[in-house]
Amino acid sequence: QVQLVESGGGLVQAGGSLRLSCAASTSGRTFSTYAMAWFRQAPGKDRDHVAAVSWSGSSTHYADSVKGRFTISRDNAKNTVYLQMNSLKPEDTAVYYCAASITPGYIGSLRSEYNYWGQGTQVTVSS
Repeated sequence: QVQLVESGGGLVQAGGSLRLSCAASTSGRTFSTYAMAWFRQAPGKDRDHVAAVSWSGSSTHYADSVKGRFTISRDNAKNTVYLQMNSLKPEDTAVYYCAASITPGYIGSLRSEYNYWGQGTQVTVSS
């Protein structure tokens, strides 16, 4: 079982930066055995994959729309995954969700492969 709590969202101007954090509480398995990801959902749209990181942090995957601007990382000692977002655009406005997969090496974009989800944090980018 995993509980995920996101933080760090807020209002920022276009071109600015934010860092999201996702703190995990686990039972039965350690945090380092889960692959982690960030998704986002804008009003009226599907929940889309943003970035993913493998259990060790050695493998990552990004949606084309955020490549070169966002960086996913994790600190297994702190049971936390991060999403550093730079050069933010109004189209990045969404609720951002943290997700965990029981497949340690999974860094894909399928929502069905992620077993646990946080409640989300709002990111709003003004133009």
